[in-house]
Amino acid sequence: MVEPDEAPLLFWAEGPGVALPEPGPEAQGSSGWSLAPWGGSAAAREAEEDQIVAVFVVTFDPRSGNMVEWCLPQDIDLEGVEFKSMASGSHRIQSDFIYFRKGLCFGLACFANMPVESELERGARMKSVGILSPSYTLLYRYMHFLENQVRHQLEMPGHYSHLEAFYDDKKGVLSAGKGSLTSQQPVHWLPSIHRYMYPEMKITHPAGCMSQFIKFFGEQILILWKFALLRKRILIFSPPPVGVVCYRVYCCCCLANVSLPGIGGSVPESKPFFYVNVADIEMLETEMSYVACTTEKIFEEKHDLYDVYVDNQNVKTHREHLQPLLKINSADKEKYRRLNDQRQMLLYSQEVDEDCSSCEEDLFILFFMEQNNRIFQTLMEVSASQDKTLTADHARGMGLDPQGDRSFLMDLLEVYGIDVMLVIDNPCCT
Repeated sequence: MVEPDEAPLLFWAEGPGVALPEPGPEAQGSSGWSLAPWGGSAAAREAEEDQIVAVFVVTFDPRSGNMVEWCLPQDIDLEGVEFKSMASGSHRIQSDFIYFRKGLCFGLACFANMPVESELERGARMKSVGILSPSYTLLYRYMHFLENQVRHQLEMPGHYSHLEAFYDDKKGVLSAGKGSLTSQQPVHWLPSIHRYMYPEMKITHPAGCMSQFIKFFGEQILILWKFALLRKRILIFSPPPVGVVCYRVYCCCCLANVSLPGIGGSVPESKPFFYVNVADIEMLETEMSYVACTTEKIFEEKHDLYDVYVDNQNVKTHREHLQPLLKINSADKEKYRRLNDQRQMLLYSQEVDEDCSSCEEDLFILFFMEQNNRIFQTLMEVSASQDKTLTADHARGMGLDPQGDRSFLMDLLEVYGIDVMLVIDNPCCT
């Protein structure tokens, strides 16, 4: 049975962190699979304080459809933003929020739908107010402001003074020059932090984001984990509201964090694209790895755009060699049991000892990071050994099922270019 979505997650947890200096060349290429904090450290937040490169209002016109009604700066290229910030099907809901990507920038928009007694507007006024930034990790800070402003725009259309003052206060400068949202500068989608102690860092993200993600997918979280670690193109479909689904995109990327140096430098980064629509098809055709969500069912037919399609809680793939990864095996069940046991122990310690120094989000992210580290640590050790032989005992030591995860291991070795010999018999050949 399909679980209904929880209400949009609008409560945010923020705490102290450690300063993250700019990663050097050795860090940038060492581990693309590192944590993408929604807020990061205090120093990192301060450094990114004024990085809003655009603010805009999108409206739905009954005759012309979605259109950018107003923006600052006035000469910035916002082509496509009118569809990204007002998801297909939004006319059926009262409010929503949407994360998306535009060129090398990320956007956050808040949408609202208000009944009006107007034949010209066909009884409903719909608008979105949004912002663009080079980083998505700080956009959450302006959620409340955008919610208030979209309500203001619905009630008093055409009054932009608050948005003008906001942009003057927060505006950043694009390195590519005036009005452009594209650049030849490298984009670091998931900033590498493996050199800095994760436990000291309080991640800032929607409260309950990861725990609701695990609860929603149940044991299938282990299927998504494998596909994320293999850097597959993952597309999540859901009807509006899309805000909570954007969080699932973020959580899916977090499943594949690796903090070991030297892992993942030669494979494509998994990019959180958040919400996409038909206007993004050309861009998605060129991507080797991404996680995104959509409200447009037509994507399901376009098999060349994705490897894994998630329809609500149904995870599927049309690629034959990936079919074995859809089966939950004994090791997956054991991992899921351990994850829930750790969660119960955490909740118990919080209740009995009143210890709130750890939270569920940290537990989930660290659980998968440690699992990933164990796998890659073992693979690197075997690769450095004389016979380079990976056995069933090695697989069990990594927390994997020697038979059930054989296909996953083979794909993992190929994707990451790890030179070992797999000597686990194929179950269908025994």
